[in-house]
Amino acid sequence: MTNDVVNKSRRSLLIGATTVVGAVGAVGIAVPFVGSWNPSAKAKAAGASVKVNISKIEPGQMITEEWRGKPVYIVRRTQAALDGLKKIEASETLRDPASESLQQPTYAKNHTRAIKDEFAILLGVCTHLGCAPTFRPDVGAADLGGDKWQGGFFCACHGSKYDLAGRVYKGVPAPLNLEVPKHMYESDNIVIIGEDQGA
Repeated sequence: MTNDVVNKSRRSLLIGATTVVGAVGAVGIAVPFVGSWNPSAKAKAAGASVKVNISKIEPGQMITEEWRGKPVYIVRRTQAALDGLKKIEASETLRDPASESLQQPTYAKNHTRAIKDEFAILLGVCTHLGCAPTFRPDVGAADLGGDKWQGGFFCACHGSKYDLAGRVYKGVPAPLNLEVPKHMYESDNIVIIGEDQGA
């Protein structure tokens, strides 16, 4: 009888110990498994907004930043460049001067397609096949139309042309204007790409 009591007691102890070890093992396996469902730091960063200091951009200069794995062009336009935008619009050579064909923020539906006229903020992705257009601010460039060219972007992949507001010209493969990413100004010198007042 004493052996039976000892065996039951020992059995209970072994069952309890096995249960505890099994539970610890299950938790040890479950924690990394459940953790793998969370997005990685790289994935979080890919969707995060980007702050850019624009104070050092000289008039007529462009810088490129990255947001969501895509280039973002920030151009500081001169007064002559802004005047050129009006000339282009008057010439009726643009496919969609008011950005009506592409869902854009409301601040992209004017002739400068910007919150602040001086700064163009555009995704540097051609709307034809996704190449990166080149910044060509040189007014009157012979290879881009001579006197008709007021500066802008040229996609060497298939010849698409955009003005300095990212509006696409007629007669080129690209069907839409360059996209204006949502953005807002935190201060006079800091722009946040990826957020706007509606966020």
